[in-house]
Order: sequence, then structure tokens, then C-alpha cells
Amino acid sequence: MRIAVPDLISNSYFPAVAAVELGFFKAEGLEAELEMLSPISRAMEALRDGQIEFVAGPAHGALSAFPDWKGVKLAAALAQQTFWLLILRSDLGATPGDVQSVKGLRIGAAPGPEAALRRILAEAGIDLERDQVHLGPVPGAAGHDVSFGVHAAKSLEEGVIDGFWANAMGSEVAVRGGAGTVILDVRRGIGPASAQNYTFAALVTSDSQIEKDPGGVAAAVRAIVKVQNALRADPSIATAVGERLFPPEEAKYLASLVERDLPFYDPSISE
Repeated sequence: MRIAVPDLISNSYFPAVAAVELGFFKAEGLEAELEMLSPISRAMEALRDGQIEFVAGPAHGALSAFPDWKGVKLAAALAQQTFWLLILRSDLGATPGDVQSVKGLRIGAAPGPEAALRRILAEAGIDLERDQVHLGPVPGAAGHDVSFGVHAAKSLEEGVIDGFWANAMGSEVAVRGGAGTVILDVRRGIGPASAQNYTFAALVTSDSQIEKDPGGVAAAVRAIVKVQNALRADPSIATAVGERLFPPEEAKYLASLVERDLPFYDPSISE
């Protein structure tokens, strides 16, 4: 089984990555491998076309290739609630929760995740054109093997952008390096509570895959549940995965980010 992830050097979809790397899929009788496919729309198109069996990505991303949810299912939640953060240049002096501080700035966001930030800004009364908010891709981030959050943090440090909307790994790199400040982290109460339930990290599969191999899909869900339980019991096991897959700096941050995410490791999908 092939599992596509739109950003590998990230904590966002980590339960799926850990389930492969720590042998939880194998323990369920599944031979699984990871494949980085970005942006999320490309990964969902590959799922639709039968090129892969699963996507670990934002739940709403399925709609880019499966309009009205036709032909696709969310098999399990990898983690609950909207999981991206808004980071702005630290020298701007913006304060956490101040959505209005984006006015006149260049904000980088990947296709798919940017829909959530657009919604937050709209609800805050911000008009992108009127308020001169330049929201779009980060230069150089379009490569299929580029991890968006880490690249965005580097671009912020270099002054290419004034802020970015990305995963907690990219945010951690920017904050620890002194280049960025957290402005929105809705999952942890920084920003509008309404945004918490825009989307969530999910294991996504197609109806055709369920029809072809229902036992395999059920086994994949069991693997996700078991790895979430294992990470809750001992977040330090994430480090071994990070050391194999991540650059050294990001690998050393991973266990602490996973530990921070533990309250959201619930596979259920509420109505």
C-alpha cells in the first residue's frame, strides 16, 4: 500500500508516517510505503486515479479531486482540529491573536491549507485586495520534494515573505530561530475558536479501494489507532522516526511537537 503525504518533514500527518516507520502497518499484515506528493490536490488526484491507496492530509483536501465527497471516504482522524499556525516576522511586533496584523503583508501558504486562512481572514472582516494582503505560494516551494513549512521558515528568515501559514514544524523552526512570532494557533486557543473545526488531519481513501480491499482499509485504521495509543504512552518513540526521515534540526524538535499534539490524537470523526 502506498500512502501519500503532502509534507513529510512535519508533525501534521505524523501518526501515518509513524505507523509505517515503526511497523504498525506491518503488524496488521500490510506492506506500506510513504510517498511525498504535493500539493495536496496532486495527492488526491493520485488517489482518485488509483495510483495510491491512501492520503494522509487535511480532510477538506479530498474535495479538490472528489467533488461533494463522491468516491472518497475519511477512514480515520490522524489528529483533531485545524492544525496550521500563522507566523509573522518577529520584528513587526504583532501580538498573538491579532488577525488584523496581516494587513499590507506578504503571507505564504500552500494550496489547500490556504483555504483555511482565507476563511479566518474573511470572518475577521479582512478583504485581501482592499487591505493589500498578498496571500499565495512561497517562491521555490512548488517542488514535489519540498517540505513547505521548513521552506517557508527559511523564506521568512531571508525576508522573501512577511509571514506564513504552515505546520507546527515550520513554525517551530521560525520561532526558535528568532525570525517569527506565533499569531494564530487556533487549536490551542490563539485566534478564533470557530476556526478549530474547519478541517483536521485525516487518513483518506477511495470508495474503490474500500470495495477492492475492505479488510486492508480496516487494518490501516487499526494501525493508526494503535500508533496514536503508542505515541500517547511514549512520545519519545517519535525521535527514532525523525532521525531516519528528517534533517537534524527538525528531528530534534519532533518529539516535543508530538507531545504537544497528544491531546488531539483521537481517530474518531464526529458528525
